[in-house]
Amino acid sequence: MNNLFIALIAKRIVATVSALLVIAIGCGAGIWQLGRAQTKIALAANLLARQQMPILNANAGPWTLEEASERRMIARGQYIPEAAIWLDNRPRPIPPAGSSNAQAGFYLMMPMRLEGRNEVLWINRGWAPRNNENRVELPSVQTTNEVVTIEGIAFAHPGRVYELGQKGDTKVRPRIEQNFDLGLEAQSHPRKQLPFIVRESDSAKKDGLVRNWPSPTSGVDRHYAYAFQWFV
Repeated sequence: MNNLFIALIAKRIVATVSALLVIAIGCGAGIWQLGRAQTKIALAANLLARQQMPILNANAGPWTLEEASERRMIARGQYIPEAAIWLDNRPRPIPPAGSSNAQAGFYLMMPMRLEGRNEVLWINRGWAPRNNENRVELPSVQTTNEVVTIEGIAFAHPGRVYELGQKGDTKVRPRIEQNFDLGLEAQSHPRKQLPFIVRESDSAKKDGLVRNWPSPTSGVDRHYAYAFQWFV
């Protein structure tokens, strides 16, 4: 009888400890999701504050990354289309209405030779869809040979994705890469370049590229929903 009683008590203790462990894991995951949401909100608030500061002129530099990061910036110059880099495996910034799946495509990174300066500025000109049947066939994009003025937001990089293997040969054209490295580009050509990129923001321009960039708080609702699921 004593052995049966002890076995029942032991089973209840194990069940209780297991239940408490599951609750602790669930609460921890829920708190982590809430933290992720708050981090995004704080980053968005900081980005909004910096975007409300006076707009910078890339041609009036030189600017450091610290000065320009997340600031609005205008730049005037000529594109160098032969040096373009197509960043692969990039989802469409905002999927079309009624579509729940992110369409895969490219970001088009292109250097701009700044007017009146011996420098180039890398521009993320926008997103274009990928041909799923022929991955190396590039989208049709219009690039003028004339001097243009663009406006956008300065960032340290255009965002990174997981990358397998080594980067491709920088001399191969067209260049299709997984990620963009300003330091590597500085080593592979003699052009002096600014230490940041500018993500163009004109969504109305008709050049074959999409620039309806998502809000920095995109995904916050999803974090709250996940947190709710963990807590209940």
